[in-house]
Amino acid sequence: MEYIDNLPAMDLMRSEKMTFVQLIIPVESAHRAISYLGELGLLQFRELNADKSPFQRTFVNQVKRCAEMSRKLRFFKDQISKAGLSISGHPGMQPDLELEELEIRLAEHEHELIETNSNSEKLQQTYNELLEFKMVLQKAGAFLVPGKSPAVAEETELEEIHSSDDYVDTASLLEQEIRGTPVQSGIRCMCGIICRSKVPKFERILFRATRGNLLFNQAPADVYITDPTSSEMVEKTVFVVFFSGEQARMKILKICEAFGANCYPVPEEINKQRQINKEVSSRLAELEATLDAGIRQRNKALADVGFHLSRWMNLVRREKAVYDTLNMLNFDVTKKCLVGEGWCPISAKSQIQEALQRATFHSNSQVGIIFHAMDTVESPPTYFKTNRFTNAFQEIVDAYGVSRYQEANPAVYTVVTFPFLFAVMFGDWGHGICLLMLALFLIAREGKLSSQRLGSFMEMLFGGRYIVLLMALFSIYCGLIYNEFFSVPFHIFGQSAYKCRDATCSDSYTAGLVKFRDPYPFGVDPSWRGSRSELPFLNSLKMKMSILLGVAQMNLGIMLSYFNARYFSNSLDIRYQFLPQMIFLNSLFGYLSLLVIIKWCTGSRADLYHVMIYMFLSPFEDLGENELFWGQRPLQILLLLLAMIAVPWMLFPKPFILKKLHSERFQGRTYGILHSSEMDLVGEPDSARQHHHEDFNFSEIFVHQLIHSIEFVLGAVSNTASYLRLWALSLAHSELSTVFYEKVLLLAWGYDNLVVRLVGLAVFAFATAFILLMMESLSAFLHALRLHWVEYQNKFYHGDGYKFRPFSFAILTDEDD
Repeated sequence: MEYIDNLPAMDLMRSEKMTFVQLIIPVESAHRAISYLGELGLLQFRELNADKSPFQRTFVNQVKRCAEMSRKLRFFKDQISKAGLSISGHPGMQPDLELEELEIRLAEHEHELIETNSNSEKLQQTYNELLEFKMVLQKAGAFLVPGKSPAVAEETELEEIHSSDDYVDTASLLEQEIRGTPVQSGIRCMCGIICRSKVPKFERILFRATRGNLLFNQAPADVYITDPTSSEMVEKTVFVVFFSGEQARMKILKICEAFGANCYPVPEEINKQRQINKEVSSRLAELEATLDAGIRQRNKALADVGFHLSRWMNLVRREKAVYDTLNMLNFDVTKKCLVGEGWCPISAKSQIQEALQRATFHSNSQVGIIFHAMDTVESPPTYFKTNRFTNAFQEIVDAYGVSRYQEANPAVYTVVTFPFLFAVMFGDWGHGICLLMLALFLIAREGKLSSQRLGSFMEMLFGGRYIVLLMALFSIYCGLIYNEFFSVPFHIFGQSAYKCRDATCSDSYTAGLVKFRDPYPFGVDPSWRGSRSELPFLNSLKMKMSILLGVAQMNLGIMLSYFNARYFSNSLDIRYQFLPQMIFLNSLFGYLSLLVIIKWCTGSRADLYHVMIYMFLSPFEDLGENELFWGQRPLQILLLLLAMIAVPWMLFPKPFILKKLHSERFQGRTYGILHSSEMDLVGEPDSARQHHHEDFNFSEIFVHQLIHSIEFVLGAVSNTASYLRLWALSLAHSELSTVFYEKVLLLAWGYDNLVVRLVGLAVFAFATAFILLMMESLSAFLHALRLHWVEYQNKFYHGDGYKFRPFSFAILTDEDD
């Protein structure tokens, strides 16, 4: 035990030791101190103003200012995106900027941009009206000329239309009041333009409103018109309505207004139409030049903003985070200082103190910042120092539950066991090479992909690139053991140990093979492929191997529970939990694993099913031909007795001992040394630290222990059976690969036709990529995840802690990106 205690500590085995600290910061250096701590990212602040609303806090006005600046920056970003410009800037090459100066600049840019947008919208609206008027003049004029109608118009004819009144010229081309143009005695017309999608409903409503007393003509506009609000191109249709009576005119005007149709006055005389068309065209050219100049000026202003936008957004984001953090601190009015509390790693105390000293010096404060450790009864947060490689494996563990403070971290072993169990189910070195190529591509493009915005699936895949790398390497290893390359065996490590029974080798797959040399040096002999005993042999191999791997991993979990109990000095868990669990599991399934290994080594034909079943039903009967070694029957009886003793050993002693200790503690029979709160923090998680104000409830403790014992006894059986999924998925993967190879690729290759072969190759590639590499890999991944979360971690892992979330500008930037 002394040797184990003297071993150097592993970085990831237990979380960093934390300490609870208090900061007393003068007001003049508070902002700079919090900023430096945000750059350091090693202090988690505690909320001290939970009873106050956001509007009652000290720095609420500064938070509002930052929120308003964030709104303006988002407005600029949207405008730049709509303009099709890119945000380009090098924050490191730009000078520093104060928040007050930035606020003024943002207000100026926003006012300028809003004014420019308003003028552009007005000009665009005028341009659209003139363009619509031009379309109406071109299309509707043909309906008003006697004897002419455009080819695109509806096949309706209006026999002689004569004007009864002269057209009266107006000062403005776009009349605010629409004038009806009298054509014949009592017949008038109205011209306008409407969205093409609304034409059928528009025509139907007009017909019903006038009871059919109208003539409706339409023609599609030649150009698309830009909608100033949505900036989308809209297809429109020119219409001319002939009607009679003032009442019908009023109805048509209201309907046009309801449908968003714009009406324009069109004279009947061709000369006047040409004159107005010429004038409208000249104004359109002027407006087009003005709009282009406005767009260039607007894009120039947006480009200037876009060059600084990244730095400004980063600055505002940081300032808002600083003030949000300051609002978590208590403001002492009498002493003019801020009081904060939080958690930090013990190893980071010197770095935090150095940052606070720099903040005091740079803020020219005459009073230093007080930073000291405090005692607390709260459980510290869990903090692991991870890198790009170990972070993904730690996230797998944290997805189940964050480690309790200082308990053994499953991620240390998950780095190896997770990809290995995946590979046991996915073993094929051809498929493993495909996964390896994907992993190497993601790692090679790591720098570029990390700075891009990826989709949810690609982001998840990129985050687990090192998991994919190990899964690929282990898949190649297991594939070499299974001797499968897209289900095809190869003689990689030498010749087969078997030969054909006769010279012709015609009955080799039906009558069996003859062994004539030493076993194949590595993995499964390629001659098993296609033989009559292939499936029974591989099933037996993979099933037994699954049990061995499962029992080994469950024993590892129980061993970690021992190290947890030893670390927290919990002797009760060692004596009445670890020992009976190890005895029970290994008396049954450890013994089964021993029988499997002995049977493999001796080549015995003993039936292990019979041995294990009659170990319970008839433990005193003679084993006969199923006996694997001398003294097996007495050993089985002993192991069965130990397993039966282990169950009450787990159940009864611990609750009664806890009750005795509790009664002695409060009846004054024994007195222990009073521990400080800081010592309690590093003590066992289930110590009195968490039960200072709780009554001891024996029935609750006993029921909890009963549930735990029953769960372990039943779980020992169900969890061992659950590891058989390794065999099942490996068999399924192998059989699917064989089906696609033999029934698709080889079948297509049997035809002397290039098209059939290419189709077969395409189907084989598609099935391999989407079924075997995607669906099967996802299935194996999820099953490996379940084996770790349920079968392995439930032996020792509590997972009821909470993460260390320091105030850090780096984390803030990552979350926003």
